[in-house]
Amino acid sequence: MTARPARPARPARPSLYISVDIEADGPIPGPYSMISFGAAVAGRQDGAVYTAADPAERTFYRELRPVGDRYVDAALAVSGLDRDRLLREGADPAEAMDAFRAWVREVSAGAQPVMCGYPASFDWTFLYWYLIAFGDDSPFGHSGCLDMKTLYATKARVPLRAAVKGRMPRELLPRRPHTHHALDDAVEQAELMNNLMLWQPGDPGTG
Repeated sequence: MTARPARPARPARPSLYISVDIEADGPIPGPYSMISFGAAVAGRQDGAVYTAADPAERTFYRELRPVGDRYVDAALAVSGLDRDRLLREGADPAEAMDAFRAWVREVSAGAQPVMCGYPASFDWTFLYWYLIAFGDDSPFGHSGCLDMKTLYATKARVPLRAAVKGRMPRELLPRRPHTHHALDDAVEQAELMNNLMLWQPGDPGTG
């Protein structure tokens, strides 16, 4: 019996990295609410080639109506958003997630969208929960996220606990401020993502 030749591997689709930052009124989705979120296109990876975008060029932002009664005062204080105002004027979560899905698919046409965050764990937990709870559909799939802390720790060869901005080489740090406004911070994090993806560190410990 003659063996069939192996099929050549399909080339991987390019990845389109989208920085997402969320503000919430508590620690977990469901009992607590995502009250705002912002997104900014960071860049595109095609094979080994990464092309950075202008993070302020393609963005998305919504403030949402809370979905529950529970909240943590300290969490609200971080964002400075007025929860009572959001109850009256915030976007309907289902409508907001529909608009976000459409935006992600538009900006990532021809590529696989990947959410990135710093750290991704908190923001992804809320974002994915809302995408499924309000529409049962995630353009990122169930695991399409990248954690910038892990990316830095891997490239710098440092423990994850040491992957903090205060220990990063200065050339990696974004020039934009961290304001705790979800869109501002998504744009800032997109700048960090670009710097990390293009960074070629020297020997461990040299930066």
